[in-house]
Amino acid sequence: MNWGELIQDKIFSDYESLAKQVMKWQIHNEKVVFTNGCFDIIHLGHIDYLSKAADKGDRLIIGLNTDTSVSTLKGPNRPVIDQLTRASKLASFVFVDAVILFEEETPLKLIKTVKPDVLVKGGDYTIDTIVGAEEVTANGGQVEVIPFLPGHSSTRIIEKIRK
Repeated sequence: MNWGELIQDKIFSDYESLAKQVMKWQIHNEKVVFTNGCFDIIHLGHIDYLSKAADKGDRLIIGLNTDTSVSTLKGPNRPVIDQLTRASKLASFVFVDAVILFEEETPLKLIKTVKPDVLVKGGDYTIDTIVGAEEVTANGGQVEVIPFLPGHSSTRIIEKIRK
């Protein structure tokens, strides 16, 4: 088994190929979970959140903000880690089945294309503020909020390094 290839095979380059894979999983009655984020400096809070998201179904997809998108959201000095490295790190987790980059301001187009069974976001959201919640529930899916593990954030790590 070539682990490097296995990791790279989890990184999808376009929405349509991922949507086809999702349909294959769903045909086999596998519940597909989707979440998204920047995941700049991966820490224990991310691992806790993503593993709990994976527990909500059979397959976990991560929509990953591109470098341009992260910079727009977080500021000109972000991301610290480039998008290909962030994607590879996420794809290396055994509980992650697919990673796809998205450049848009929100993952709505991606969610509409992929049609996950479960949409998950972290504790800083409520169900009514989650982008794509309406679309997922309209398709018969679920929307879940997972509380954050206190005391962990990429911003806090960056600030600590700068001191």
